[in-house]
Amino acid sequence: MLIEQPLWSAKPVEGFGRRRIKPSALIIDGKPHVREFIREALEDIGFVADDSNTEHLAELIPGRKIDLIMLGLSDGGVAGGIALETLRELGFEGHVLVFAQPGMPMVDALLDLGEAIGLSVLPLLPTPFSDGVLRQAVSFLLPREPIPSPAIDPTQALRAGWLELWYQPKVNIRTLTIDGTEGLIRLRHPTWGIMPPAQFLPDADDPHFTELSNFVVTQAMSDWHTFVGDFGHIEIAVNLPLAFFEDAVAVQTLASQIPAHPAFRGLIVEINCSELADNPELAKSAARQLRFLNIGMAIDDVGADWPVLMQIGDCPFVEIKVDRSFVTGAADDRLKQATCRSILDFADTLGVRTVAEGVETRADFIMAREMGFDLVQGYFFGKPAEARKFARKALREPVKIP
Repeated sequence: MLIEQPLWSAKPVEGFGRRRIKPSALIIDGKPHVREFIREALEDIGFVADDSNTEHLAELIPGRKIDLIMLGLSDGGVAGGIALETLRELGFEGHVLVFAQPGMPMVDALLDLGEAIGLSVLPLLPTPFSDGVLRQAVSFLLPREPIPSPAIDPTQALRAGWLELWYQPKVNIRTLTIDGTEGLIRLRHPTWGIMPPAQFLPDADDPHFTELSNFVVTQAMSDWHTFVGDFGHIEIAVNLPLAFFEDAVAVQTLASQIPAHPAFRGLIVEINCSELADNPELAKSAARQLRFLNIGMAIDDVGADWPVLMQIGDCPFVEIKVDRSFVTGAADDRLKQATCRSILDFADTLGVRTVAEGVETRADFIMAREMGFDLVQGYFFGKPAEARKFARKALREPVKIP
């Protein structure tokens, strides 16, 4: 039957939202790139997703618990009607979500058919649609268990294979080319979906942090090998706690991960500015040692505490990243502008490049360019994305000013 309430405010099936497993979805459409886009979007939301065309639908349903069928009409209304009839014959008990351009007679015919044969057909999802609209449309199927507190045990996350490395582009402010990317750790929990680092990262002095750091480096170098085959070298930056460099074995493990590939031109390791202030000698020693491994050290989250950099003497670092709190909204804040210019002037005396973090709007970008930053990073040019999506979206397509 056709569900009448608006799709983005659909009510959950009684008791469904309490289950502690991921909902599953099957995308049916004749165009592979459409299926891939929707599958990745659903996986980011927290679904287990698969895709196929109408021809193989009957083979995919039996014996599987599928909560949602997303039905596209690339193959036309007749194929869509056959798909609905097939679902009825198979006794499908989940929801059907048709996505298509509104106003076409075949769309109304399919919705009427679905209701007539007793399927749970949701209101039409008009195309084109964004990730956010899709999320609203299907969020009622997601588990509603509260996010765990305290944070998830990092050892459990490692052993279960829940950790991923996502990438956000670093854009050259003059040429509008991607000059690098930052790898950001994420956790894909089987119940709560994608979780930010605050939910699972331990303190920097926690013994598990070395194991997490090793995962980050190993995954980054694995992804680099994937990127280089199609796009050539791309400079990857990873975040490591300064305490990581107190462990000689950990540093040796890091060194062993560096590719012996002729295209490899270096890795960036980012440490937090506050950690540098607490132990400048360790930071400088590590930075000097890393240079022999073709690894540069960057100072991350530099803000109001930037004068500490002037007090540490020799500064063997390659990059200074200004904290987002001093970049986002700087176009309308003279205090933020003054802080950024002071950091940029200091960086210029050292001959190191600068990155504006948290560039969220056109105004942020213009201000960062006028002030003289070398690179920009932020949602204005792209959100963090898992490696496959980053390669397809960021590396294959030219950078555009939204």
